Amino acid sequence: MPGVAVVGLQWGDEAKGKVVDILTDQSDVVVRYQGGANAGHTVVFGGEKYKLSLIPSGIFRSRVQSVIAGGVVIDPKSLFDEIDSLVARGVTIDKNLMISDRAHLIFPWHKIEDAILDSANRHEAIGTTMRGIGPCYQDKVGRSLAIRVGDMYKSEFNQRVEFIADMKSRRLSGLVGDLDEKYSVSELKTELDARRIISEYTNYAERMRQYVCDTTNYLLDAVDADKRVLFEGAQGSLLDIDHGTFPFVTSSNSSGVGISSGSGVPPNFINKVFGVVKAYSTRVGGGPFPTEQDNETGEMLRNRGNEYGTVTKRPRRCGWFDAVAVRYAARLGGVEAIGLMLLDVLSGFDILKICTSYNVNGRTYDSFPSQTEDLRLAVPNYETLPGWDEAISDVQRYEDLPPNAKYYVQRISELVGKKIELISVGADREKTIHIN
Repeated sequence: MPGVAVVGLQWGDEAKGKVVDILTDQSDVVVRYQGGANAGHTVVFGGEKYKLSLIPSGIFRSRVQSVIAGGVVIDPKSLFDEIDSLVARGVTIDKNLMISDRAHLIFPWHKIEDAILDSANRHEAIGTTMRGIGPCYQDKVGRSLAIRVGDMYKSEFNQRVEFIADMKSRRLSGLVGDLDEKYSVSELKTELDARRIISEYTNYAERMRQYVCDTTNYLLDAVDADKRVLFEGAQGSLLDIDHGTFPFVTSSNSSGVGISSGSGVPPNFINKVFGVVKAYSTRVGGGPFPTEQDNETGEMLRNRGNEYGTVTKRPRRCGWFDAVAVRYAARLGGVEAIGLMLLDVLSGFDILKICTSYNVNGRTYDSFPSQTEDLRLAVPNYETLPGWDEAISDVQRYEDLPPNAKYYVQRISELVGKKIELISVGADREKTIHIN
């Protein structure tokens, strides 16, 4: 302590929410530091299942401060839909939630841009969720057309929206029709009517006001005071904008390297990075996936693991565990320990396979390629392990797992080069095996 981070080491959907929920018991502050409403965590709390998108998983404990930091991009409608849903189920959301005034806002034009650019892609789709995340991050980096949460409370907000709505309308009008059939020019102008947007976002600003503050200073004060801060990653390391399988990635630094930039907390305060992986591999959207099983095995993994997106409901591509990819992501994120999730899904398989290296153009590689095209050509070299028939969802001690299950866990640890400290054998918190 004071800082512990949880990051996914695959292509997202690694069941990080459960790990964050468990570690929240030992935390004073839980921070969401990147991504937007394109991410989703499923948390089982008090016997009930909750699906979170923007709200940090610490929200279920009133003593814990939940923080949406400046590296997040926020769609106010999605935010309040989520808040209203949680409050309706008895969750208290008051001063226990903070939202950074530095976080960037998603506007209607961002979602339109997402739809137009996606339909214009005549090749393999990147797999955007159409929630405006990428275009919002584009404007953040471009600066001149970006609006942050704190800007909603400035006197020039209306003028700023009018200027940007006009600029976006001019730019997007040239693309409508040629590249996209979802919008006509008249529909575009209606969607980007500045007066309507100003009215809508003024209402959001008033409702959001009680949560908005300088979270960077708050977090710096918290770590200086030795408060226990938990950093909650979204998506997975292999979707990192700089270090993932570009361009089939998300729009933020979703690996461990993004913790400090997204939260504002220097790395010397982050004492442990906890990596989370599934006992197999999944991916959503386009992009190379060397161990994908587009066959009965993949379908069995999908059905047993309920592999459909928390936010989008999209079916996930499924395959064998890729130790090459996970080893790379663990090194990239400075991971010290691993949580191995959904091990129970593998019960009943006669054999299991782990990818230990790739063949690319006749050469063998045990490191993860930096170029997507090389990864697309990669043929996995597998190590075959015996499976087990026993159901393991009621197992509470590592020693009581079937011998073949223990060997599978041990082999993953050896190949990745990191200690496995936690094994999940079911969705509930109680179905977790802790290894000393």
